[in-house]
Amino acid sequence: MNNTVRSETLLYLFGLIFVTTLVEMYFSYVHDRKLYSRKDTLTNLYLMGVAFVINLGMKTATFFLLDHVYGFRVFQISNPVVYWIVLIVLQDFFYWVLHTTGHYVRLFWAMHVTHHSSEQFNLTIGFRSTVFEPVYRVFFYLPLAFFGFTAIDILFAYMITQIYGNLVHTQTVGKLHPVIEYIFVTPSHHRVHHASNIRYLDKNMGMIFILWDRWFGTFQEELPDEEIHYGLTKQPDDTGPVNVIFHEFVALAKDMKTAPGWSDKLRYLLNPPGWSHDGRSQIAKVLQRELQEQETKK
Repeated sequence: MNNTVRSETLLYLFGLIFVTTLVEMYFSYVHDRKLYSRKDTLTNLYLMGVAFVINLGMKTATFFLLDHVYGFRVFQISNPVVYWIVLIVLQDFFYWVLHTTGHYVRLFWAMHVTHHSSEQFNLTIGFRSTVFEPVYRVFFYLPLAFFGFTAIDILFAYMITQIYGNLVHTQTVGKLHPVIEYIFVTPSHHRVHHASNIRYLDKNMGMIFILWDRWFGTFQEELPDEEIHYGLTKQPDDTGPVNVIFHEFVALAKDMKTAPGWSDKLRYLLNPPGWSHDGRSQIAKVLQRELQEQETKK
């Protein structure tokens, strides 16, 4: 695939996102669904802009690091169809690993939290970037270069999966055919992912394929009798342009300060969000287990 084809493909796909976003905005306005607000949409665009600047700063380093590792590749796929299918599938798997890390390691959650801090859910939420992800994302994709995929193809595949991921940030599409729902990430799955309901916390991490979540125990179906509440379990009081990026870093620093020793300080960094040395707060898995126990007793 040459650079012209790559550029034209991305141009068409970005155009698709732009058009579908305008259609959803119009649908929301006409039917008074209040899916959008001016402040929240501007915040989404602001975070996208900050991430874009950081991406530009990291782009060269990312490319050369992937290209360097490519020089040590262990095999090469010659068939172009097989090459692209395997690349997309593996890239999506390593994204699942990256995304899961962002939910289960608090240091990474402090960076990923910006994407989840909106109490709305619409197509512009896909623009609400994990601002600092470009700094560390490349390390999760290094195995792809080692497996014989070129740097430019890895970056292109990443853009394709991200564009797909943007399109599932919507409330205007219900559940799809069961076969599609079983294999692919759908709007229904991703609504669960952005929910702050205890049952839904840290679920459905995939970008294209929901199979990773089904296989590794992070899948949760959207339930018709449980209304989704979007955002964080504890929303920041200040949603200004600085605090919306750094509020979880501030909270993490405060928790580490209260820790009695270095081992507990390190646990605050590496354990899932909600972990506390004195039990005053709990991680999502503990809360979900308690919820299941309560429901069993009813």
